[in-house]
Amino acid sequence: MFFAMLRSTLSLLLVLGVAKCSQASLFEHFSDIPHREYDFIIIGGGTAGNVIANRLSENPNISILVLEAGGSDRGAYLTQVPYYGLTKLPGSQYDWGYSTVPQPNLDNRVIPYPRGFVLGGSSSTNLMVYTRTSAGDFDRYAAVTGDNGWSWNQLKPYFYKNEKLTAPADGHNPSGQYNPIFHSTSGMVGVSLPGFPRGSDPLILQTASRSSEFPFKLDMNSGNSLGVGWVQSSIKGGVRSSSATSYLSDQYLGRPNLHVLVHARVTRLIKTSSSAHGPVFRGVEFTQNAGASKTILNAKKEVILSAGSIGTPAILMHSGIGDATTLQSLGITSTLNLPSVGRNLTEHPISAIVWRVNSTNTFDSIDRDPAASAAAETLWNTTHTGTLTTSLTTQIGFFRFPNTHPIFNGMEDPASGPTTPHYEFIFSNGWILGETPPTDNYFTISFAAVQPTSRGSITLSSSDPLAAPIIDPNLLGTNYDRATLREGMRAARRFIQDPVFNGYLLDEVTEVGDSDDSIDEYIRSLTAVVFHPTGTAMMSAKGAQYGVVDPDLKVKGAVGLRVVDASIFPFVPSGHTQAPVYAIAERASDLIKADC
Repeated sequence: MFFAMLRSTLSLLLVLGVAKCSQASLFEHFSDIPHREYDFIIIGGGTAGNVIANRLSENPNISILVLEAGGSDRGAYLTQVPYYGLTKLPGSQYDWGYSTVPQPNLDNRVIPYPRGFVLGGSSSTNLMVYTRTSAGDFDRYAAVTGDNGWSWNQLKPYFYKNEKLTAPADGHNPSGQYNPIFHSTSGMVGVSLPGFPRGSDPLILQTASRSSEFPFKLDMNSGNSLGVGWVQSSIKGGVRSSSATSYLSDQYLGRPNLHVLVHARVTRLIKTSSSAHGPVFRGVEFTQNAGASKTILNAKKEVILSAGSIGTPAILMHSGIGDATTLQSLGITSTLNLPSVGRNLTEHPISAIVWRVNSTNTFDSIDRDPAASAAAETLWNTTHTGTLTTSLTTQIGFFRFPNTHPIFNGMEDPASGPTTPHYEFIFSNGWILGETPPTDNYFTISFAAVQPTSRGSITLSSSDPLAAPIIDPNLLGTNYDRATLREGMRAARRFIQDPVFNGYLLDEVTEVGDSDDSIDEYIRSLTAVVFHPTGTAMMSAKGAQYGVVDPDLKVKGAVGLRVVDASIFPFVPSGHTQAPVYAIAERASDLIKADC
């Protein structure tokens, strides 16, 4: 009965949401759009694309069309409830449904690879962790590209332009959980401290307060994230804050020069002419009916590709932009030989260790008890408070290996600087490894390699632009990455040796020995991804013979085409990628405006 009522309510909300937005600038059908000519066409209404759309449309003399492959986020209930990013969004209608090829270093397992298939992209479906990562990451981007505009100090104003720090959902005073000097309250995306306490909070914080290896960190977003601290998340008033709810909120969709078309699957870019500076790509081909018919539009100024680290290289390759020999073998005519397209895929591998706990104050009950789940949902629906206002974690930690650690034998430290972490902890007061067991309560520490040295690729399976690309992140493809997770698991076991956990933790569920072989076997059986694909259209210095885009994010050797999304990072950020993508999109908007 309850779920039938919920489905009816969701259907009504969806209809009302689309109807309301259709009166502004959000369209379901191309035939309803009043114009056929735009200055800019943005491919992808995701984390980056919506920033560009908002900032460019600030000038009423510039016209913008956003093409989003997924549907509208208006009335999309699952995207609004923060906790559902962990439990209900993967595999839903708002997910592309991708998976990797079998991973040889993970016992040939195929790993699910959720990506947002809805307006807002993955900002509408992710786990909302908001970390700017280390200053060293951005200073390295500036160094390898020769553009100081990508340095930490130059990007800080763009982080502030993005962030709108807001009160936690439960209204508690967050003093002592963050440092206000590092934050903005006047930006776009709502960011807050956890709005519902977890039973493990005091144990984690007490351990950090007296640990030299895992010290307390007041604020993860200072440019130095080393230590254990409170997570900051893109949540406002207990509701997910995405690029769609912020940069494309109704007040901005009301701009007459901004139009957004959903259910518009881009199939390729069209070379519209040639120039002394290379082929000109201002044409976009897309379909709204699974390829039965296609529409071509031309941008008067630029096409901006913001389809993400999987979609962007796939669209480029289907357009003939990539390795010419490989594309021709698939029957795709080469339009621009750019061998780096689709290469350099970098992802954070993650594994976890679990303990049974002597407590019922975990989130396990809402995952397996329909009554508890219904009560939590009713509370959220009526007040936007309660356990559903918080996602995977309330604390995270970032740590480095000592310079003398044997993990570095025979290799250079892959981190971008002395305050850049090598691995991360994500603390979860409950079971997160798939379906929750029917009994007992749990505590999980996930550990991720945040400066991995493995590199994978995005390639095409055929010349069909609607076919899923081949995703191979090459997880744990290097000895260093395998050793990082192995040492991360040992570090997690050291963390819980603090006496404060006595009586709370009962036993380790995983029951894995401490030998390298035992841990490696366990990690191969469990490791997945943090859903942070980057690098597949990497930027490099102007004139470099490798890379896909120049430091101004224009595609090398092309005219009229720019890429703005996580694919442009030369190295994966040493934390969660959401905030860095927002920052690069904010700066990219200024670069584009300067060329107008």
